[in-house]
Amino acid sequence: MTSPALTSALPARVHHLQPAGLTALAVALVVVLPDLFGDEGRLAAVLVLQLGLVLTWVVVTGIEGFGGSLAVGAAAAVAADLVLVLPGRPSLGGLLVVLGVGFLAAVLQQMLRRPREDLVASLSGAVLLLCAVTALAALLLLGRSPAGSGRALVALLAVGAALVVGHLVDLVLPRPSLATGVPRGLLGLVLAVVAGALVAYLGRGVSGISGALPALVAGAVLAGVTAMVALVASYVVVEATGVDEEEPAPRRAAHADPSLSPWALSVVQAVLPLAACAPVALALQAVL
Repeated sequence: MTSPALTSALPARVHHLQPAGLTALAVALVVVLPDLFGDEGRLAAVLVLQLGLVLTWVVVTGIEGFGGSLAVGAAAAVAADLVLVLPGRPSLGGLLVVLGVGFLAAVLQQMLRRPREDLVASLSGAVLLLCAVTALAALLLLGRSPAGSGRALVALLAVGAALVVGHLVDLVLPRPSLATGVPRGLLGLVLAVVAGALVAYLGRGVSGISGALPALVAGAVLAGVTAMVALVASYVVVEATGVDEEEPAPRRAAHADPSLSPWALSVVQAVLPLAACAPVALALQAVL
C-alpha cells in the first residue's frame, strides 16, 4: 500500500501515454504474428511479452537476487509455453506443474542468496511474476482453433481498448481518485469498461457470440479485469518512483528524476493487465 504522502515522480504523460502506446504494440504483436506465421508466430509473440515482463518486473520491483530471479522467471516462461505447445491436446492444468516447480525454485533461490535481505518482499514479487508469465501462456490456446480466431481477436481488441481508454482518460482527468498518490480515477475505470464492452458488442459478428447481451457482458468482464489490474500496475509504478510529499522541498527535488527507465515501468503497466486477462479470455471463449 502506498504511503498517504507518496506520489509518483513520473510526469502524467509518461505514466499514461507510454503504456498506452506499448499496449497497442503488444496487442498488435499478439494479433498480427499468429495471422502471418500461425502457431509459431503466436509462440514468438507470447514469449516476447513474457521475457519483457520478466526483465522489467525484476528491475522495477527491485527483487533481491537479480540474476537468479531473471533465471527463474525466464525458465518458468519457457516451461509454461512448452507445456501448452508440445502436447497434442494441451490444457491449462499443465500450468499447475510449472507454478509448483517454479514456486519451489523461487523459494530456493531466495533462501540461498547472500545477504538474505528483504526475503518476504522479494519472494512475494517472484511468486507474482511466476503467476503472470504462466498466465500469459494462456494466450497460446486463445484462438488456436479456426472457430476461435475471431473470438480471440475481439477479446484482445477489447482488452487493448480498455487499457488505452483508461490511460487516456486518466491523463486528462484522474478523478474521482481511486487511491492516494496514484493517478488513476473512477471515471477512467468506468469508461475503460464501457470501451471494452463496446468493442465486444461491435465485434460480435466476428467473434461468433450470439446475442448483444452476451457480447456486452464478455467485453465488460474482460475490460473490468483489465482496468483493475491496470490500477495495480500503477500502484507498482508509484511505489517504484514515488517521492514523499512530507519531505523538505530540496530532498523531493533530488528524487524528482526516477532512476528507473520510464520504458521499463511502461512495459509492466502494459503487459501485466494482458497477463491477467489471458485466462479470463480463454474461459469466456469456452463458455460463450
